Amino acid sequence: MEANQGHREWIDRETNDGAMKWFEEIGVIRHGHFVLTSGKHSDLYVNKDGAYPYVVQISMMCKIIAEHFPNWSIEVVAAPALGGIALGQWVAYHLAERSIVAIRAPFSVYAEKSNDGQTFEFRRGYNTLISGKRVLVVEDILTTGGSVAKVIAAVHKLGGVVVGVGALCNRGGVTAEALGVPKLYSVTSLSADAWEEADCPLCSGDVPIDTDVGKGREYLAHKMAEGEWRPG
Repeated sequence: MEANQGHREWIDRETNDGAMKWFEEIGVIRHGHFVLTSGKHSDLYVNKDGAYPYVVQISMMCKIIAEHFPNWSIEVVAAPALGGIALGQWVAYHLAERSIVAIRAPFSVYAEKSNDGQTFEFRRGYNTLISGKRVLVVEDILTTGGSVAKVIAAVHKLGGVVVGVGALCNRGGVTAEALGVPKLYSVTSLSADAWEEADCPLCSGDVPIDTDVGKGREYLAHKMAEGEWRPG
């Protein structure tokens, strides 16, 4: 498949296999030794940033997400910054396309990390668009669901009602029940192992950590600062 192919036929409407194949072809799915945002180690990494330059395919996958929430009266699409911002825009756009009355087109907003980095919060006036609204939360990659859970909490804090979560890829087996939402839909899903550092077989096997993607660079910098690792 050409990387910039613009036809929807590249995605199987029943299995979405084409999307996963495309992720493999452009290097979004990578194999090696990675440190994830959660701090866990894994032999597989979904490099979401590698997908965003391909706006046609991203738009198509966001349209699929929108199609799975057709009659949910969604008023706001909310996403965590930075990765989810583009998704929120596209999903809101495709939801608006499906709306008969233009005024019902949903807002697209994003939440940012708080100053202490422990929570997410809506700023820039977006907080005024949440109260009493039906909100769809979107994310690119679900690993532990931690970021999405914090966005959901931020919506609830402002009096919004989260009706569901949409994602490009669920790599952590995250469920709607775990997030406390009525529905979770992901365009693709995969099964990947992740370990705490102490239990990581790749560390035990001295497999080099990838520093190009994920948190590997920061992890090794911390190890150097603590005197636990020296470049060899």
